[in-house]
Amino acid sequence: MLVILRRIVQEVSSASDLSQALNIMVNRVAQAIQTEACSVYLLNRQKKRYILGAAFGLPEGCEVSLQLNEGLVGLVGSRAESINVSDAMAHPHFHYVPETQEERFKAYLGVPIIHQRKVVGVLVVQQQAARKFTEAEEAFLVTVSAQLAGVIAHVQETGQLLVINQSALDPEPTCVGIGGASGVALGQAVISYALIDLNNIPDRDITDIYREQRRFMKAVAATKLEIKKIWQRLVSTLPAEEASLFDAYLQILDSATLASEVLNNIAEGQWAPGALRSVVQKRIAVFEAMDDPYLQERARDVEDLARRLMVHLLSYQRQQIEYPDNTILIGEEISASILAEVPEDKLRAIISGKGSINSHVAILARAMGIPAVMGISGLVSAITEGDRVIVDGYSGNIFVSPSDSLQQKYQKLADAEKALHKSLTKLKKLPAQTVDGHRVHMWVNTGLVADIRPSLEVGAEGVGLYRTEVPFMIRDRFPSEDEQYLIYRQLLESFAPRSVIVRTLDVGGDKPLPYFNVIEDNPSLGWRGLRLTLDHPEIFLCQLRALFRAMPGLNNARIMLPMVSNMSEVDESLKLIYQAFEEVRQEGAEIQFPEIGAMIEVPAAVALIPYMAQKLDFFSVGSNDLTQYLLAVDRNNAHVANLYDYLHPAVLQTLKHIVTTAHTYRKMVSLCGEMAGDPAVAILLLGMGYDALSMSSASLPRVKWVIRSFTLQQAERVLEEVLLMDDAKKIRLHLNKALEDAGLMSLVRPGK
Repeated sequence: MLVILRRIVQEVSSASDLSQALNIMVNRVAQAIQTEACSVYLLNRQKKRYILGAAFGLPEGCEVSLQLNEGLVGLVGSRAESINVSDAMAHPHFHYVPETQEERFKAYLGVPIIHQRKVVGVLVVQQQAARKFTEAEEAFLVTVSAQLAGVIAHVQETGQLLVINQSALDPEPTCVGIGGASGVALGQAVISYALIDLNNIPDRDITDIYREQRRFMKAVAATKLEIKKIWQRLVSTLPAEEASLFDAYLQILDSATLASEVLNNIAEGQWAPGALRSVVQKRIAVFEAMDDPYLQERARDVEDLARRLMVHLLSYQRQQIEYPDNTILIGEEISASILAEVPEDKLRAIISGKGSINSHVAILARAMGIPAVMGISGLVSAITEGDRVIVDGYSGNIFVSPSDSLQQKYQKLADAEKALHKSLTKLKKLPAQTVDGHRVHMWVNTGLVADIRPSLEVGAEGVGLYRTEVPFMIRDRFPSEDEQYLIYRQLLESFAPRSVIVRTLDVGGDKPLPYFNVIEDNPSLGWRGLRLTLDHPEIFLCQLRALFRAMPGLNNARIMLPMVSNMSEVDESLKLIYQAFEEVRQEGAEIQFPEIGAMIEVPAAVALIPYMAQKLDFFSVGSNDLTQYLLAVDRNNAHVANLYDYLHPAVLQTLKHIVTTAHTYRKMVSLCGEMAGDPAVAILLLGMGYDALSMSSASLPRVKWVIRSFTLQQAERVLEEVLLMDDAKKIRLHLNKALEDAGLMSLVRPGK
């Protein structure tokens, strides 16, 4: 049965559309258990009915639509459990539908198709003989429905169910992805194809090693020149800080270790393309294995750079593309360098089959103020060159060849968005201050030089979280003290006199370095963050010295310790911080000792706040990790990601406890993470009393507007109401209602 099950799953998963998938399912299931009829009913939530999607053994073309509580199908769905009876017509819930001619069948077995706790359909088998299906048959059917539930749910969510149910009440999107940059746009599809697929590069033996090594170094030089040209072109259309995103590419190319690894592979008799592929694939695998989405996306940068190198190695001729005035750039994988080749005045939106909100291309899109949708598999096959396309960067919806009425609707949204942007721009120089005068500091999270300019443009008052991992990830060795010094000096100078909270190195475990890899069964609970750097004080001291050397004349840095779970870690860290400070001072630097704080991201740290408050100056809540640890949910695991919700009552109660405790000891407390950038949640964080919120630069204006639209008393009242609720969905509805009452729903989506 296991072989049969695998075959069914493979066939269904490879179907071209939902109709074909369902027909494969009913036919293969009927064959597997040798039954005379098999049918599948799908739940249409809009119509609140079960619709017959496909059938084997029933009259061809019969149409069945059942109410949610109607018949045995409705009973299976409402109970969310199997019904196995020997005589279906004798069952009190049996509902006869003449079109099916089911009077021929007595034996009936129906099992629910459940995805993420929600019934999405019912799978039924029937037989003429009066008998109960065996336990083995029932177990097989349950297993089939469980295996295929995800496939069916995915197809339903991407709009394929529309073809079967013909529901035209509210047009369904052609594709659904992840909103990488907010906004809506209408335009013409321009397809960008990948330069070269690295996986298709074969191994090949060579005899002239010197010639092949020289060919590789010529390709490196040509790629450097190409990247510099893109850089120069971007400087003319974007602020220099955004364009300097490509500095990371040049650093990788300048890395002696990368070149030497490729040259060593060539020396062993491998041709240059194969040698490059081998080295790059190892680096990509390291990034992709990380749990941190921000660092996972660095794999795409390495891959993009390798493809450009491969183009020069293989003398590949690239296609010249003509860009219309309303270009919607589409590709299975849009890289930052591909994006940079499109004239900015012609680019309206981006759709990328791969990638996430942490992709460089998504970061650039937000900086450029254009919508982007990421993460749509099979994208290029769904859209044709020249198609009229609507991109909704809020919901992730993509509409291909939309109706005139839908185009008009989205044009109104686009106009409303422009008006909203104009209103938000006026807030740049205004403080995040409530109607009754309560002030909240607005900071940004950053880890790239490219984030600096957008942050300052929206009026950021400082940096609430600077991730120091990226310079460590893009190299083939630990960055030297001088290399780190240059990065920190540029950062501190750019934001001076605003404060910059620098988080010390947070790698290891789920974020292994390519040259310092640690394999662990449970990396989230493993050797990471402060645990790793305290075990290697030479790494910690090097970073601290670089930061202290960058401070003279500025003194706007603050130091934050990640993954604190024990007081001994605080004590050991402070000892090393004082040591590095004194060393740099004795070398002649005139600097002030900075404030030291801790990230509250481990539940144990919540209980340690009274003790840490006696030795530290401030606290910052890492809401992403804290939520994940509190709920025991890996948000990158598709099976349980739906359980991750920072509005969970336990999370909100913990956040309130943190700020109350910290304020008892007169310590400033901030919050960074996705929560901080959620306009609706800003009401709760304001009511709790957080002193500062740190978020992406794109989120800052909207959150500021919410704070300036409420009184502290109003926010506290909403918080009191929410803390009495036991469900995250109820809490979200309540917050949206609060925004709506304040006339602020347009902050969640323009036009509302």
